[in-house]
Amino acid sequence: MIAAHPVLTCAEAKEFEAALFSGAEEAEWNAMQQAGRAVADAVLKDFEEIGGFPTEGCVLVLAGKGHNAGDVLIATRRIVEQFPLTCVEVIFVVGERALRPLAQRAWRELAPVAAERSEPKMRSYDLVLDGIFGYQFRPPLEPRAAALLAEVNALPIRLRAAIDLPSGLDAPSAFRADFTYATGIVKTPLLTLTNAGRLRYLDLGFFSQPPDPVCHLLSDKPDRVLTREVLEPLRALRPAHSDKRTYGHLFVVGGSRHYPGAVLMSVLAALHSGVGLVTAFVPESLVAAFAARVPEAMWVGWPETPDGGLALEGTHLLREKITRASALLIGPGLAREPETLALAKDIVAQSGVPLVIDADALQPEIVGAGNAARILTPHAGEFARIEQRVPAHAVLVRKGPVTGVHHAGIVYHSFFGGPVLARGGSGDLLAGLTGGLLAQTPGDPQGAALRGVVWHGVAADALARVRGQAAVRTTEWLDYLSAALR
Repeated sequence: MIAAHPVLTCAEAKEFEAALFSGAEEAEWNAMQQAGRAVADAVLKDFEEIGGFPTEGCVLVLAGKGHNAGDVLIATRRIVEQFPLTCVEVIFVVGERALRPLAQRAWRELAPVAAERSEPKMRSYDLVLDGIFGYQFRPPLEPRAAALLAEVNALPIRLRAAIDLPSGLDAPSAFRADFTYATGIVKTPLLTLTNAGRLRYLDLGFFSQPPDPVCHLLSDKPDRVLTREVLEPLRALRPAHSDKRTYGHLFVVGGSRHYPGAVLMSVLAALHSGVGLVTAFVPESLVAAFAARVPEAMWVGWPETPDGGLALEGTHLLREKITRASALLIGPGLAREPETLALAKDIVAQSGVPLVIDADALQPEIVGAGNAARILTPHAGEFARIEQRVPAHAVLVRKGPVTGVHHAGIVYHSFFGGPVLARGGSGDLLAGLTGGLLAQTPGDPQGAALRGVVWHGVAADALARVRGQAAVRTTEWLDYLSAALR
């Protein structure tokens, strides 16, 4: 079973939680405790990307009256337990007396270490936790809340965190989050809001044994959110009696004199994927340098066009060896010479093994050629180019701040990764990683795409938490792939 959970509408989430807890206050309290602790732990992890939470930090808590208020109050308590010198300011947007019983219970636990404020001091804060409105909020914002959020949005704050959905949704004065933490269930508005920042899904186990009365809510959902459990097959022990051929053979076709680095990065990523063998077909002028840099791969020199791309006359090199391949990656660094693109179309049309088609090979006349299973990996601009020609049998990986894997009418959303990937070469690494995974499971292109996207994002998170977002090189990501499986 795919390690992905359904994304529900707000109404469906309300119905699901009502069935899950059956009105039992203690069950709801336990879930609130779990959610609050999960938010605190996730916030502190994400703080590592900007140097970590300070020993004497200052937290501003924006509390409404319901479960979201309880979540942020419990989260704050957990942060204070780990950082006892933390300054805490709490604003009850509709007043402390309006707190519902469970939120009141959470406040009683936090109150001894917090100072209640009817108005914010309006200075700088390290962290703001937005727990004003939950997913049952209906616009418009009432004036007092809108004025408060406008003031908070203008403050110098290192990290702004919302629970489930930013308060005010997409209103002009809605909370502007750096991160939004979906607790237990991802609600559909979160996928389209522009002010939600980076998205995190905190799995609280709600879907492990869903109540029978709401099982109908979980089937045939067009949107699902991926969990780290999709990587479990990669964490398992490998068979003792195996050799390099057990784990597939990836062929890579790409590179040009103008873009030599892209194919090199793809090969490096493929070699980190666990694949047994990698053979790379690149312009012959690049082979010596690449073989010296990466001796683990087998490098085959391909005749070049006058401009340094792959020439049609080299087709026999691939044809002679293709029976050894279990998957083929084409596109990284390929460039767009007409002769080279004609070659790419011919290779895709005649391929008898599953493909990953990336970068310059993402052309309308190429992506639909032939009948082999395939994974397409476009960013927004490339997708606009091929959108009308994507074949029904393709697995489509649409790269972006939230990467979505589209297949058979379902979109699997990955909330892993972040701005550390917003640099040249990140897509080449994803293509190589996915190609290596496809070579190991050639009969499961969807699974290879899902594992590739999640592994790519989790490793990026690990990189950013150690090295920050700015002063890193793209290829440093390779060093964090193993940590992502721990």
